[in-house]
Amino acid sequence: MKTRISGHPGTLGPTTEGIPKKLRRIRTPTSAKAAVLATAAPSTEFSFALKPRSVVRHLDRFVIGQAEAKKVLAVALCDHFQHVRMSLEGKDAPFYQKQNVLIVGPTGVGKTHLIRSAADLIGVPFVKADATKFSETGYVGGDVDDLVRDLVRRAGGDVARAQYGIIYLDEVDKLASQGASGGRDVSGRGVQTNLLKLMEDGDVPLISPNDVTSQMQAAVSAARGHAQAAPDTVSTKNILIIASGAFSGMATLVRKRLEAKGSTCPTSEDDVLQQATTADFTLYGLEPEFVGRLPVRVACHGLDADDLFQVLRKSESSLIHQYTRAFLAYGIVIEFQDAALRHLAKLAREEQTGARALMTVLERTFRDLKYRLPSTKLTKLIITEQVVSDPKKALSKLLKAQG
Repeated sequence: MKTRISGHPGTLGPTTEGIPKKLRRIRTPTSAKAAVLATAAPSTEFSFALKPRSVVRHLDRFVIGQAEAKKVLAVALCDHFQHVRMSLEGKDAPFYQKQNVLIVGPTGVGKTHLIRSAADLIGVPFVKADATKFSETGYVGGDVDDLVRDLVRRAGGDVARAQYGIIYLDEVDKLASQGASGGRDVSGRGVQTNLLKLMEDGDVPLISPNDVTSQMQAAVSAARGHAQAAPDTVSTKNILIIASGAFSGMATLVRKRLEAKGSTCPTSEDDVLQQATTADFTLYGLEPEFVGRLPVRVACHGLDADDLFQVLRKSESSLIHQYTRAFLAYGIVIEFQDAALRHLAKLAREEQTGARALMTVLERTFRDLKYRLPSTKLTKLIITEQVVSDPKKALSKLLKAQG
């Protein structure tokens, strides 16, 4: 009988078995050009033939667990980009509503990694930004329209390609109104309002009114007779918006609502967040119009020690590959025993920051080893549980063995 490695569904790690060869190759996004207006020849060619299960199999290679989030995200992405493909083929749907996504979950559970991996697979421009850097008017932080202009840059100046990219907004929970503070709202309700046109069908000027450099470039282009080659605006009609946030304290609001209704309340916080409704997000402090434009919602679960072990052992983006490469640069082949990986995962779990804690634990464990061993004649290093438990003692033994 096969032993279940983790209590979460779909945590057995990535596999390439059964994945078409064309899906095993990660597409590298087009490099950005220096100026937004240095546009390439616009192209409306767009090919999309993926199915939700194919997308999930791809995501399994890089993100451990989060089976429900992968399923929800894969369906939303496939629905959206199939619509884009059919629209570009002349089969438009005038009343189509974008399936913008809201992902709820603690830090370090793979939210960003999910979106970035999906964007690489589909081959569309991708922009990530923290919602907290924007302001209501743009005089503090940035203007939300800059996200669309960044898509154009990521598309190598191809406006047509940028118009079906993905914008990922992290930390949207920080935009929640915290009640009357007596001051001007420069980062909460106003930003939510400004984001509405990006979330539906709007037109964003290609040149920011505050960008003097771009305005000068446009003037020079017009003087040379190239003004018609560059569009004036970028349509957000087919740009998919994906937002995420930790929403600390949201579980308490959901529990109170369920208890007030006499409903059975789950014991797990992960399960409680799965039952969050628009009313809960509104009570948390988000505007109803903003939440309403994020109709697809899913909660990611926190990572336990078993999940973190699988992240190290099976994810294609595991930090183990980075450390293997670092030691190999000095001619040292490094091998990790499973017991050592489990101990590292246990230490990372104690940090309470999800997969991000793995770098903290690995750096602390290998700090002295990476400093001293490259200067020795050591050619092979086996990482055991004892090495992780007491790296200084392990280093001392290694140095003595080298004479």
